[in-house]
Amino acid sequence: MPRSTRAQFPDAFRWGVSTSALQIEGATDVDGRRPSVWDTFAAEPGRIRNGDTPAVACDHFHHLDEDLDLVKALGVDAYRFSVSWPRIMPTGTGAVNEAGLAFYDRLVDGLLERGVEPWLTLYHWDLPQPLEDAGGWPRRETALAFADFADVVSRRLGDRVKRWITHNEPWCSTIKGYYEGEFAPGKRDLAAAMQATHHVLLSHGLALPVLRSNVADAQCGIALSLHPIHTASDSEADRLAAIRHDGLRNRWFLNPLHGRGYPEDVLRELGAAAPDIVEGDLAIIAGKTDFLGINYYFREIIADDPKGGPMRSRVVETTASDVTGFGWEVYPEGLTELLLRVTRDYHPAPIAITENGATYPDEMTADGRVHDDRRAIYIHRHIDALRAAMDGGVDLAGYFVWSLLDNFEWAEGYSKRFGLVHVDFATQARTMKDSGRWFATFLKG
Repeated sequence: MPRSTRAQFPDAFRWGVSTSALQIEGATDVDGRRPSVWDTFAAEPGRIRNGDTPAVACDHFHHLDEDLDLVKALGVDAYRFSVSWPRIMPTGTGAVNEAGLAFYDRLVDGLLERGVEPWLTLYHWDLPQPLEDAGGWPRRETALAFADFADVVSRRLGDRVKRWITHNEPWCSTIKGYYEGEFAPGKRDLAAAMQATHHVLLSHGLALPVLRSNVADAQCGIALSLHPIHTASDSEADRLAAIRHDGLRNRWFLNPLHGRGYPEDVLRELGAAAPDIVEGDLAIIAGKTDFLGINYYFREIIADDPKGGPMRSRVVETTASDVTGFGWEVYPEGLTELLLRVTRDYHPAPIAITENGATYPDEMTADGRVHDDRRAIYIHRHIDALRAAMDGGVDLAGYFVWSLLDNFEWAEGYSKRFGLVHVDFATQARTMKDSGRWFATFLKG
C-alpha cells in the first residue's frame, strides 16, 4: 500500500498539476487566434475518435478564473500550462496578437494572486498552420521562428514567470507527427521526422539564451517522454532490439541535450534517414539547462522484429491485469528505475516529473461525485516511486499530475479522461473528483 507523505519531501519540492493550451482552451477562432496543425488535423475525417475537435475543449478561455480557483483549491505550489503559438503569433512569425498575450497576462496574474507558481511550456504541439504549410519542423526556419516566439513571450511574461519549459515531448510532435502519422500533421516520412527531431532540439537550444536574456533568474528546461525499456524474452535478439529501441526512444533526445551528440548506433540504423546537422548545432542543443522535465506513464517491453520500423523492434502488448483506460500497464517501479538510470547515465540538472497520471472510465454517480479511487492510488504509488528514487540519490525538483481537467486527449478526442476535475463537455460544469479531493488532502499533510 502507498505510504509516502508530503512531509517526506523537501520544502523546496514543487507539487503541481499540468495542462496544455490546445487541450483545454477552446476559443480557437476568438480574439485573433488562427488554426494550428491540430485544428487542421482534427478537421480531417477519420483522424480523431468520434470526429471530435479542440474547438471548444474545456472552454478554459472563458472559464479562466473558475479553473484557477480549482488549482488553488487543490493546494498545489505550481501550475504547468502551455501558451498557444497561434494565439500569440497567428501566422507563426511577424505580427504579434496583443489579445493573445493579454489572455496569458490574466492567466499568470491570476496564478500569482492565488499564490501559485507558473511553469510555462512554450510548445505543446500546436504549430501555427502557416509554418506547417511552409515545411513545418523538418524545415530549419521553423527552429528560428520558435526562437523569435520565445523572445515575444518571455519579453511579455518574463517579469512574472521564472520557470520555462521549451518543448513538451519532442517524440510526439516529431516521430508520431511526421513518421507514424497518428498525430498532427499526420505525415509518414522517416527522414522528415528525424529532421524534425533535430530542429525541435535545435530550437530548444536557440531559445535558452533568449529566455535568459529576457528573464531575470530564469530557470529553463525541456520535458521529455521517457520509458524504461525491458525485453520480451531472454533471447539475444530481443536484448539487441531493446538496445536499438532505447536508442531512438530515449537516448536520441537525452544524449544531445547532455553534450554527447546523437547516438552512433541509431545513426547507423537510420542510414539515409539521419538528419542533416549544421556545424555548431550540437553545441547549441547542449546548452545549459536548470532542470530536466520527465513525463512518465509506462514501461515498454520490446521484441525483435525485422519489419518493426527503423529500429527493427516492436512494443509488446502488456499482459498485466492492472492497466489504465489506455491499456497502459500501471508500473510505478518503472519510474524509480527510469530516474535512477537517467541520473546514473547523464547526471542531469534536478529532475521534475512534469507529467504523470492515468485515464479511467470515470462516471458521475447519483451523489454528484466521481469515485475514482484507482486514480488516487495510481498517483500515490508513483509518489512512493519518487521517494524511492530520492533515497537512491536522485535530485528531484517537483511532481506534476496530468491533468487538472479532463480534456481533448489528442487522437482520442474526448473519450479518455485524465483529470483530477471532471468536465461535462456538454455544459462545461466542473466537478472535483475523489482523486482531486485526495490529492488536496495529501498536500495538506
